[in-house]
Amino acid sequence: MKEKELINVIKSTLNSDYIGDDCAYLKDLGIVISQDNLIEDIHFSFDYITPYQLGWKSAMVNISDICASGAEPKYLTVGLSLPNRLGTEFVEEFYKGLKDAAKNIEIVGGDITGADKVFISISAIGKTAGRKISSRKNAKAGYKIIVSGTHGSSGAGLRLLMQGKKEPAKFITAHLMPKAQIDFSKQIAEKVKEDYAMMDTSDGLMDSLFQIAEASGVNLEVDFEKIPYDIEIKQFSDYKDLIFYGGEDYQIVAVVPEYIAKNFTVIGRVKTGCGVSVLDNGDVKNISKFDIEKNIFNHFKS
Repeated sequence: MKEKELINVIKSTLNSDYIGDDCAYLKDLGIVISQDNLIEDIHFSFDYITPYQLGWKSAMVNISDICASGAEPKYLTVGLSLPNRLGTEFVEEFYKGLKDAAKNIEIVGGDITGADKVFISISAIGKTAGRKISSRKNAKAGYKIIVSGTHGSSGAGLRLLMQGKKEPAKFITAHLMPKAQIDFSKQIAEKVKEDYAMMDTSDGLMDSLFQIAEASGVNLEVDFEKIPYDIEIKQFSDYKDLIFYGGEDYQIVAVVPEYIAKNFTVIGRVKTGCGVSVLDNGDVKNISKFDIEKNIFNHFKS
């Protein structure tokens, strides 16, 4: 069973126009809203992460969704379910991490219950005033593809943790304590006049590119040599897979008009057609849905 198949079933069952992007844009209220769940031994393991780091990452995962919409992150609510083995010390450190990550984004409530494992469910609310809100269906031929930050570092960090390694520490930090791209999002959403597409790279750069291409009915042509990444990631023989499919970098990929793109890192362009094509050392590879499904993380895989 695949996550996206379930989302499609839910969307068709509810017949809702709000489901499809990572945030629901409630135009009548002037807000966007998003919710994410993090479950012990599926999304994180205490073999690798501290309560403080878990709080930090839980906040950033949700703030990143608001940034990807183009809205200004304003509020979080936190649902926390805990097993009996964890008590006040865990809760205090977890909320310290949440608070430090959120900074001026206010945590305004939530719920706490018992459970067999740690279950975190956070809702994030963003303000849309003065900003143009994105949708993955808004990519158009002639637009440019831009990205924030470097790609693959979080996937490299997870690989190192699973191998019992602690260096390079910057990769491990990228995985455990990512940073939502608040300024990048703001610069685009406050300046762009036309409809545009934007997503974060929570499930990997390639997944974001493919989802935008599929929703918009266009071809996204990417030049691998233009994608920014940390040079030390080349220590991994499959570093290109980490860059495209590693996930959890929480960078942003946006598809925007050229006058916006000129101020950012451009990695490709939008053409007529469908899907994603990658230019690499003179070769062109067309990415299939099978390639995506084979490489990205599936929360429902046993």
